[in-house]
Amino acid sequence: MGAPPPNLSDLSRVEDRISFLYFEHCAINRESNAITVADDEGTIHVPSASLNVMLLGPGTTVTHRAMTAIGENGATVLWVGERGVRMYASGKPLTHSSALLQRQAKLVSNTHARLNVARRMYQMRFPQEDVSHFTMQQLRGREGIRIRRVYRTWSEKTKVIWDKRTYNPEDFEDASPINQALSAAHFCLYGIAHAVIIALGVSPGLGFVHTGHEKSFVYDVADLYKAELSIPVAFATVAESPEDVGSATRRNFRDAVYDLALMKRMVRDIKALLSVDGSDSCEKMDDHVGLWDGAKGEVAAGRSYGDEEMIEVQE
Repeated sequence: MGAPPPNLSDLSRVEDRISFLYFEHCAINRESNAITVADDEGTIHVPSASLNVMLLGPGTTVTHRAMTAIGENGATVLWVGERGVRMYASGKPLTHSSALLQRQAKLVSNTHARLNVARRMYQMRFPQEDVSHFTMQQLRGREGIRIRRVYRTWSEKTKVIWDKRTYNPEDFEDASPINQALSAAHFCLYGIAHAVIIALGVSPGLGFVHTGHEKSFVYDVADLYKAELSIPVAFATVAESPEDVGSATRRNFRDAVYDLALMKRMVRDIKALLSVDGSDSCEKMDDHVGLWDGAKGEVAAGRSYGDEEMIEVQE
């Protein structure tokens, strides 16, 4: 009963969706293909087909019907606990094709190709430098210097005192206001990166700079934008001396995401990173199913090969 599941072609492109919404102390349900959010002040309707990430905070209850609608529409849900405990739940990709995923696996499995992708990631951060011959050790060193400079610059701009990045991942409150704001902003950035990665049909776990974690590629992608987005937002928010640092940071971050057209950039950058030549283009990905063939690479599916001449197996 109810509205039928949407077709893949009917879903909004990931770059055209709402960046993220945060809800707490409310009940989330479903009405047709919309998500309803109810609390003491009333009920609002959220079009699930245009949602990218939903953050569910303390005191939230959600029905099975609501989660079904969210999953069918390819959104990502993040549960956020009072003490910073978090859990991901992913929607389905907004494509049936595995072309980008196969490309990602191929690149990350070859040391030379993986290094080239990592260099392209760092080149995005150092547009005025040629990093094509840097080793990973040199790239990490340059990145460390750059991030320390970014922290120092924004501390001077906003007059927010900065010492170092320290926080307890199990306790959000056990940190200075600026470190709380950085955690909140980075977490929103990770959520958006995770949702875009899932929507494109690639693996969050196959990272090029980060490795060994289920969200390695999420951290790779998020790191491309921290100096431009989450760090400035965190410092600017703390400079306003809000009562609730986390809530104020999320609001300011959402505005910055819109101003920078972040999701469109993420889609373009991920496709460029996974392309063969490093350009912004990527081969057309048709929704099709093929059969792997050791000699030809791929042959057509959906047909019978039983009538072909059998290959003789010699003892």
